[in-house]
Amino acid sequence: MASKRVTGKRGTYRRHTVKEQKAALADAARLGVMAAAEMHGLPASTLSGWRKRKRGAPEGRLAEQQASETSADVNAGPSAAKAPGTRVAKSYTPSQKAEILEHAAAEGVSAAHKKYKVSRFTIYDWQRKVKLATAGKGDSPTSGPDPAQIESQRDQEILGEWHHHPGLGPSQIRNQLRRRGIKVSVQTTRRVMEEAGYRPPKVKRQGHEERFEAVRPNHLWHLDYVHRHINRASVHTLILIDDHSRFVVGHGTDDAERADLVMETFEQAVRRHGKPEMVLHDKGSAFWSWRGISRFTALLTELGVDQIAAEHKEWNGKLEVFNANLHKELFDVHRFYDVAEMRRRLAAHLHWYNHQRTSHALGGLLVPADRYYGLADEVLARIEAGAGREGLETLDLRDRCLELFKVASQGGVPEVWLMGKKILELQKE
Repeated sequence: MASKRVTGKRGTYRRHTVKEQKAALADAARLGVMAAAEMHGLPASTLSGWRKRKRGAPEGRLAEQQASETSADVNAGPSAAKAPGTRVAKSYTPSQKAEILEHAAAEGVSAAHKKYKVSRFTIYDWQRKVKLATAGKGDSPTSGPDPAQIESQRDQEILGEWHHHPGLGPSQIRNQLRRRGIKVSVQTTRRVMEEAGYRPPKVKRQGHEERFEAVRPNHLWHLDYVHRHINRASVHTLILIDDHSRFVVGHGTDDAERADLVMETFEQAVRRHGKPEMVLHDKGSAFWSWRGISRFTALLTELGVDQIAAEHKEWNGKLEVFNANLHKELFDVHRFYDVAEMRRRLAAHLHWYNHQRTSHALGGLLVPADRYYGLADEVLARIEAGAGREGLETLDLRDRCLELFKVASQGGVPEVWLMGKKILELQKE
């Protein structure tokens, strides 16, 4: 880059490049200031000033000017790059700050600045904060947990959540911790879990582009059976899940896929959570009849609920994913000695799933109950404010639209329900 004329407040003058300055300084050292100034067409005072600045800061002024000129050349385009001489802010741990302040107290602030490359103003600010902390007027910059202690506590949180729920993967563990106000990356979570013995499962994923979701709770329910062997007993578990929130509204177990269980479980879910607008299921014999009308279809017609039989397995994909997670997080983790124990653990797991397990489909921070009960915005606001688990457990239900009192008839026997629980059942004469 050649020298150019610049017009300023004091008139027009030439601006020389770093290369021209170095050449003039080299000739001045060899021939003298006057001869070099005449050779390069410079005022002798200018060349003398360059020599003085070079002796005072051998690499300072010239390197800074060279960096600025390089930045000017690079930033000429629309997508400007960062100048090589630009400083990047650095954060220091409390132990590093204490070391720098000790050196500044012993050798002086300038010596600490040159040795640790820390701004003098920063060191003075740290010293001021230490004095205020000594007087009890603030926190000291040299106090705080050790980084190794922070990492150890982070690893304990990750492993504690994983050992409590061994069926969850790294991304799910990370979401569980995020909901509690603990920030950690998926890569760190995976590394800590793998060091503790975690081995990721080999899953073949098939991508699909079509996706649908109900617009409100109780707009669409999914129904499907999960088959599992408990010792030598064959157990079929019926799951009813809300499409909008992934909330499990009902479940039941039997030794076969029977329509009686479907109707009984569905009616219990309706009494507890209200009537859905549509239901979606496969063409299993417990839901669908190829000839005539099935008993479940007749019940839906009586209740005024639309029935949709899935033509493809992807239609019921949300419940298929839930069933796969149920196997991974419950059936593959615990050993059941009998069907009764399986039912108890299943009820506890589904309650935890509805109210404590975060869902990737809901953004990774919400649990199904947050969206089903219309508390998603309030929960997200509290998480963003750093409320943590304690703040989320204090959420009340005053803003929910609840059916507090209801009188129903089951088989000709009147029943009285309060807050979704049956409190009175009159005996049939």
